[in-house]
Amino acid sequence: MKKIICKKEYDTETATLIKTYSYGVLGDPKGYEEDLYQTPEGLYFLHVGGGAESIYPEEDIKRLAKTKKDEWIKNH
Repeated sequence: MKKIICKKEYDTETATLIKTYSYGVLGDPKGYEEDLYQTPEGLYFLHVGGGAESIYPEEDIKRLAKTKKDEWIKNH
């Protein structure tokens, strides 16, 4: 998936996957997945998606500040 946010490109195909977090089981309408990526430029983002009743009912990319990256890793 590719998305432009604030004139910067976030692309799961060119970024490096750092960590994946899954909540729930496959087919769970409340289940979701968050994948942490780092772009070649050193930016971080989450590629998210989940079931219809989850916090991510649609596939999306969300920026993640470098200062929040370590906190996300620690909590997931």
